[in-house]
Amino acid sequence: MLDKLVGLSMLLVATTVFFYYTVWTILMPFVDDDHSLHSFFPPRVWAIRIPVILILLGIAVVGSFLSTVMIRSNRKKALKTKQAKSS
Repeated sequence: MLDKLVGLSMLLVATTVFFYYTVWTILMPFVDDDHSLHSFFPPRVWAIRIPVILILLGIAVVGSFLSTVMIRSNRKKALKTKQAKSS
């Protein structure tokens, strides 16, 4: 029951973010600059900056994870070879 609720809430958040970003990037350039609808959205330059920042952050997190896994794996291999040589 809880997993369905979490999945539904994640789907709702993703749909909301997708709808907001789509309206902001695709529809708002066709709305007059003095319209009150522009007050609900940040400046257009952030439509590019936000995804770029998120992509760079994601690459950094994945790269850090992979490097720590590789370092731990190499340490285990080195320990095994050291134990095999001492036996």
